[in-house]
Amino acid sequence: METFGARLVAAMARRGPLCVGIDPHPALLDRWGLPDSAEGLARFCDATVTALAGRVAVVKPQSAFFERFGSRGVAILESTIRQFKSSETLVLLDVKRGDIGSTVAAYASAYLDPSSPLYVDAITASPFLGVGALAPMFATAAAHGGGVFVLALTSNPEGRAVQHARGADGRTVAQAVIDEISLLNGGAEPLGSLGLVVGATVGRTGHDLSRVNGPLLAPGLGAQGGRAADLATVFGDRLSAVLPSYSREVLSAGPEPVALRAAAERALAECRAALGGATE
Repeated sequence: METFGARLVAAMARRGPLCVGIDPHPALLDRWGLPDSAEGLARFCDATVTALAGRVAVVKPQSAFFERFGSRGVAILESTIRQFKSSETLVLLDVKRGDIGSTVAAYASAYLDPSSPLYVDAITASPFLGVGALAPMFATAAAHGGGVFVLALTSNPEGRAVQHARGADGRTVAQAVIDEISLLNGGAEPLGSLGLVVGATVGRTGHDLSRVNGPLLAPGLGAQGGRAADLATVFGDRLSAVLPSYSREVLSAGPEPVALRAAAERALAECRAALGGATE
C-alpha cells in the first residue's frame, strides 16, 4: 500500500504544487449568484468539480461550510469527496478535529477509514490536547495510506498566545508540536505522511522545520494576504515539502468552470515561480 506522503509527492510532481480550498461561505455563494441553501451549495460544488477535478494535486473542502446545512450539506460533501477522488485528485478535509481516547478514534474512523462515506486522503487536526492524544488518528492513517496535517503555526493573531508560549524546556508549544511530528516521520521515504499546517503569513518566526520530513501545508495565500513570494521567508530550505493553498483567490473567479480553471492555473504559476525547482 502506497503511503499518503508518497502519493502526495507524486500528485505534486504530476499536477504541480497547489491545493485549492473549497470554502463555500455565504458571501461567496452570493457572489456566484447562488442561494445560501443546500441547493446553492450543490450547484457550487458541481462547478468546482467540473473545473478542478483531475487538474490540481489537492483540494481542501472546509467541512464547516457543508455542516451548516445539516444532513443535506453532509450528503453534498460526501458526493463532492467521491467525485474528486474518482478523478485521482487528493482530498484533504479541513476539519481540525482534536480529542482524546475513543472520541479521537471515532473521528479517525469517520474520515480515514475506507468504509466511511466521508473517507478522504487526509485531514487537518488540532494538537492542543497533546500530540499524543492524536495517536489513533495517526494509526488509522498509517493503516489505510492516509495523512494528517497537524496545526503548528497558524496565521490568525489569536494563535500566537498559545503557539508561541514557552514550556519548561524553553521550546515554544509550536516547536514541541513540530518536533513530535518530526520524530514520527523519521525515516519515511520519499516524505512522511504526517504534515504540519504553517500559515503563509506568519513570516520569519525562528521555528525549526528542518527535520519535519513531512508535507507543510501553507494556507492563507491570495485573498487572505499571503503571497507566493512569502513562502521562502516562512519555510527557508524546506520549500520542496510545501503545499501552498489558495481558496478565495481561485473561487472568486467562479461560477464559470473555465474561469475557475484559469484562476487555479494562475495560482499554480505563482507557486511554481516562488518554489522554483524545489518540487520538481
